Amino acid sequence: MEGEEDHQQSVVKLVAVFEEHCRDSKFAWREKQALHSQTTAAAKQPQQLPASPACQSLFPRAAGLQGEQEQEEDEEQRGQRGLSFKCLRSLRHKIREDNWRRPQGPGLEPGREEPEEKKIALELLETEQAYVNRLHLLDQVFYAELMKEAKTGKTVPEEVVKMIFSNISSIYQFHSEFFLPELRKRMEDWNCNPRIGDVIQKLAPFLKMYGEYVKNFDKAVELITAWSEKSPPFQELIADIQKRKVCANLTLQHHMLEPVQRIPRYELLLKDYVRKLPPESPDRGDAQKALEMIFMVAKHSNAAIAEMERLQNLWGVYQRLGLEDDIVDPSNQLIKEGPIQKVSTRNNSTSEKYLFLFNNMLLYCVPKVIQVGAEFQVRLRMDVDGMKVWELKDTEFPHTFLVSGKQRTLQLQARSGEELDAWIKAFQDAIGRKEKRSETFKAAVQGLETDTPALKTEELGRRAPQWVRDNLVTMCMRCREPFNAITRRRHHCRACGYVVCARCSDHRAELQYDGNRLNRVCQECYIFLTGHTVLEGREGKHKGILEKGAAEVSSRSLLCSSLQLLDKNGKGGTRGWFVIPQDDPLVLYIYAAPQDVRAHTSIPLLGYEVKDLPQSDSRHLFQLAQSGQVYTFLADTEELKRCWMRAMARSAAGITPPEEEEEDANPCDKAE
Repeated sequence: MEGEEDHQQSVVKLVAVFEEHCRDSKFAWREKQALHSQTTAAAKQPQQLPASPACQSLFPRAAGLQGEQEQEEDEEQRGQRGLSFKCLRSLRHKIREDNWRRPQGPGLEPGREEPEEKKIALELLETEQAYVNRLHLLDQVFYAELMKEAKTGKTVPEEVVKMIFSNISSIYQFHSEFFLPELRKRMEDWNCNPRIGDVIQKLAPFLKMYGEYVKNFDKAVELITAWSEKSPPFQELIADIQKRKVCANLTLQHHMLEPVQRIPRYELLLKDYVRKLPPESPDRGDAQKALEMIFMVAKHSNAAIAEMERLQNLWGVYQRLGLEDDIVDPSNQLIKEGPIQKVSTRNNSTSEKYLFLFNNMLLYCVPKVIQVGAEFQVRLRMDVDGMKVWELKDTEFPHTFLVSGKQRTLQLQARSGEELDAWIKAFQDAIGRKEKRSETFKAAVQGLETDTPALKTEELGRRAPQWVRDNLVTMCMRCREPFNAITRRRHHCRACGYVVCARCSDHRAELQYDGNRLNRVCQECYIFLTGHTVLEGREGKHKGILEKGAAEVSSRSLLCSSLQLLDKNGKGGTRGWFVIPQDDPLVLYIYAAPQDVRAHTSIPLLGYEVKDLPQSDSRHLFQLAQSGQVYTFLADTEELKRCWMRAMARSAAGITPPEEEEEDANPCDKAE
């Protein structure tokens, strides 16, 4: 029995050595033959092994080798080369089974079985080593060689290579120099200190760097495809690297997917580890905390993926709608879309329409007959604010519901009861979100933020207002038309203090604070103070994406201040008021003045790179760059420049502050 047991142990060691040597390769014949001499030497031990039932179950392929040689001609060569890789894998699986060393007869003692939690910890270490090898391939081979060629100017620009690989260098450095060595050291000391939870808990916060890589992944794949078509040398270099043995016949895109999948794999392994830990294990507390931290990192990574998918889906919808300026808004969220039947009360019939329900509006569309540039034409836009929806019991038109908004009321018919329920639920969800948001930002829309609080509606005419200074606005605060020195001059409403044009202030009303004398007031104040109605030429026109008051968004912003946007030559440009709103943190709004009610332009920040420019002639410069688009900004101070660079970098990376942190989210206290 001792000879048999020694033989089993020697074979087990050979299997481990073989797998360690051949795990990441295609197992060349020379490697197999080098191992064969050791395997056959061990096999020449006493011949009790084939007679043992336990050994026959361990070596089914070796036991039936003679029969296979008689059936197939190539089995002889296979037998000479030793056990195949598939057989060795099968052997290792059987060796790890709980019952393989159970006594088969008197005198055979059971072998010691490794604890389940240690097996999982070893699996984590093994997969981490393989993962670091993959990161080395991405960073030190693909990235390094592509960047080297890019610097010659013969393949692609250096910026393209950097955008493809994002922060892969930081990820590789973290895993190769910190995470893997810590795991390896801990497993070497397992017998004295059987735990890994504290190690993962210490290093888990650094895994948040994956968010940037994950968000960039789809764009990176698109860049590889696009530049492979544009630049044959770029394509040839990638193909040449992919042919190397280390790539295992896999593409660059396949290898780049590995970091995207790594965090969920950590979570699965750690869940299994915690589940297998004995109740009295000293690692239970740390392992549970580490699992919670990994879960938050995975959630952060998943949120980044979801945000990218949302923006991509939103852009696809905007293209189908023809990219109308007053609809395109990166802060919108598409809740539901689909075909619907419109019930006509005039001729008692139905017609096919198409709905796009966003978090803030409903687009009522019709399919275009000639789909050139757009798939649908928007017939009506209804605000979710103030909207109501309910089901109708109509025997003639089953599955109908009513949508009532400020602009119009629609009777719509779904195709089934399930579809009806889905639409009503979607509308209720959108209405609920809007009501909650309105409550949250109620204070922000009370009026302009000035040194003195704006007058409440009930105080109009009773107290003298604080006038908005002329130099703080460049357009009428009511009709939003720009001022000029000849045809559209500035006037003040004596009731609310707004700066308005002559057309919007062509009214007189008695003001109590001025002894009930008639004073010039704007149209809105005139209607409120007198109760008279006025024909409004602009009635029904909804706010576009730029029609957000500077003071309103500045009062709840991540950062706002004066900056100068330079021209392409970097010598001149326009000075304005720049704002990144808290409720729209991925967009930069540019106003001509701090109290303007409409921005003259906006820049979606997502995906841009923020660049620092060296200080020259006391000018504090920095840039936003993406593909061929570059914006150059001039700040008044170096501190203000740093504040803007930090804020823009966070927005460009898609990082938004949690709602509970919004009050303290401003990096420079608005920098005003």
